[in-house]
Amino acid sequence: MSSAFSGAAHAVPDYAQFYADFKLDSVAAELAGSLETGVNACVECCDRHATPGRIALNWEGKDGRSASYTFAQLQELSGRFANFLKAQGVQPGDRVAGLLPRTPELLVAILGAWRAGAVYQPLFTAFGSKSIEYRVAASEARLIVTDADNRHKLDEVPQCPPVMTVNGASALAAGDLGFWDEMGKHSTEFSPVMRKAEDAFIMLFTSGTTGPAKGVSVPLKALLSFYVYTRYAVDLRPEDAFWNIADPGWAYGLYYCVTGPLMMGHAITFYEGSFTVESTYRIIKKYGITNLTGSPTAYRMLIAAGAEAAAPVKGQLRAVSSAGEPLNPEVIRWFREHLDTLINDHYGQTETGMVLCNHHGLQHAVHMGSAGLAMPGYRLAVIDDDEKELGVGEPGVLAVDRPRSPIYWFQGYWQQDNSRDRSDYYVTGDTVELNQDGSISFIGRGDDIITSSGYRIGPFDVESALLEHPAVVEAAVVGKPDPERTELVKAFVVLNKDYAPSAALTEELQQYVKRRLAAHSYPREIEFLTELPKTPSGKLQRFILRNQEIAKAKM
Repeated sequence: MSSAFSGAAHAVPDYAQFYADFKLDSVAAELAGSLETGVNACVECCDRHATPGRIALNWEGKDGRSASYTFAQLQELSGRFANFLKAQGVQPGDRVAGLLPRTPELLVAILGAWRAGAVYQPLFTAFGSKSIEYRVAASEARLIVTDADNRHKLDEVPQCPPVMTVNGASALAAGDLGFWDEMGKHSTEFSPVMRKAEDAFIMLFTSGTTGPAKGVSVPLKALLSFYVYTRYAVDLRPEDAFWNIADPGWAYGLYYCVTGPLMMGHAITFYEGSFTVESTYRIIKKYGITNLTGSPTAYRMLIAAGAEAAAPVKGQLRAVSSAGEPLNPEVIRWFREHLDTLINDHYGQTETGMVLCNHHGLQHAVHMGSAGLAMPGYRLAVIDDDEKELGVGEPGVLAVDRPRSPIYWFQGYWQQDNSRDRSDYYVTGDTVELNQDGSISFIGRGDDIITSSGYRIGPFDVESALLEHPAVVEAAVVGKPDPERTELVKAFVVLNKDYAPSAALTEELQQYVKRRLAAHSYPREIEFLTELPKTPSGKLQRFILRNQEIAKAKM
């Protein structure tokens, strides 16, 4: 690594001066490759750190097993996987999908795809067959890597691409390729395929509101943005033990649990099990975690367990970062009092990565309720509907000033006509307010995205799944305010004349959506209506239903 990271690790620069002096070239110098002549994500996140004994991954399984992997081991395993991909006819730029929990095989698949110049596409393990089917078809994935627990979901995916399964003691499905069997057939030697700055290395899908989920093709130049966030907002230092509890099946986990830390040559932590208060505190204690990132929902669950549960790790965490939804002031106060640590709020989207942060690694004032300041390399603005920049105290929409944001990387949605989007601004759709000191406070969302337990859920997907059930004629889905999860998914349903509302039907519809989409996406409440609110032209007006739920919550 260059001296920017490995040098004065404890130095905390002044934000204003650092932001003013920021140059793209200084960050690009962190790469082993070159954005002009060629770069490979596996080289950046693995090969260049493969010195003897240097740990890349600390893994703990849901059954209590644990293991550590060095960068050198992952370099060899990624070579085997890349050779396997080549033998399967996977070309640079092709998509390789992973439907895997947080296991070593997941990291091998990610790094191996990158080594081969392919594009890694995450499939969240809670997805049902419908969610998988849409994403795999839209991305034209050439291969899906999964495990025995998730393999059955692919049986309902038409025209499913070839499947590679980590089967353990389970028998392979007909036609499947065994992960470790295939790995053993191939050499560890594979020269990384160098790619251009604009070439993709990650493919994700956002949650849609008025249509299907949109594809986001992440180019290699986004590595610079991921580095800046990890280095200056998270303040990851060489002496830290780091854990991002987010799932790599989503953007925050893939960008900042995997890519950013590994790019810095830092060990990451995978815990395969589900989130619980007990397991979280145990992992923090066992691995000596000093730098933690996650969502406010997870942090509120820690708070609910009380100060006694937190006592064994009090004072151990040096820095805690929060993303996915606004951070409530009581979380900040509780972490300060009972964990003796500072927790900072961060904001971003799948399309941008993190762009607005209270930076642990830069000196600036942190105000309660503020999402922070623009990340170095980005210029943010608060604009109105006419894209006029607004002043202090004027609510507007948060936007990225693209021409003056040298590490901005979003290229437009996958396989969509983006030619009409010639604005100088990327408009997030989220309502914010500029403060006197230049910081920005979050007010609300201008779209219909539901944030529940840190997950961003598109109502369109849930409505589509409900409409596939024979009982449902129409459906509208909104977020209902909830003190623990931020929002609950609530569905309003108009039934077919042959069906009547009942508790049994409610349960049936909930389970139907859970199977088709994901465990976190099903409607926890269903209300049956005779009609839904619509415009004269027939467009669904979700905001009326959402505002009703907000009003009820205030009563």
